[in-house]
Amino acid sequence: MNITDYIVNDFKPLTDQNTVKEALAICRNYPVTHIPIVNNAIFLGCISQTDLLTIENKETPIRNLADIFDHFYATGEENILELLHLFADDDTNIIPVVQNNNYSGYFELNDILDFFSQSPFLSSEGVVLLIQKNTKEYTFSEVSQIVESNNGKILGCYISNQNNDNIELTLKISSQEINEIIQSFRRYNYTIITEHADDIYLEELKDRSEYLQKFLNT
Repeated sequence: MNITDYIVNDFKPLTDQNTVKEALAICRNYPVTHIPIVNNAIFLGCISQTDLLTIENKETPIRNLADIFDHFYATGEENILELLHLFADDDTNIIPVVQNNNYSGYFELNDILDFFSQSPFLSSEGVVLLIQKNTKEYTFSEVSQIVESNNGKILGCYISNQNNDNIELTLKISSQEINEIIQSFRRYNYTIITEHADDIYLEELKDRSEYLQKFLNT
């Protein structure tokens, strides 16, 4: 399914001739953080419910509030990660879709999250592995080589944390022998952050710890 299939028009955008009272009525009927504002279908911006609630005179025309309009929007050509970035950056649950300056509808956050959940990264069976390495030594080609040389396939990968010293990767891997992949990462000086039942290295450490504890208690 194409991302543009998720453009919705559950409510009509307001014009700059509408009032604060009419805008708040939409907020009561629809769980939206922002309302798109248009003039003859030309997108002017969005106004947030938070800002609307601060206006004492509810009969105030929207056009009088142009200086507090937000101007984020999508074109329908974005990928899923770009859209999620927009939702997060603008602290909103709807993103207007604007094509050739004309308002076409909006993306709703829950719909986009549903679309994302259908991706192989989330929907496919696999093992999630969190690894860490020195930032200067990390290369994605090395990560791929380690996984694939052990007959695994990377279903998805993203940088979950990064600073000047270390980079942290979240991997989703399809493999019947995840322990071999884990041990290979260790040989290449990666730190394995997540714990896995099939991790022989951790099992050996646990056995040695229990043996040492028994020895000290004798």
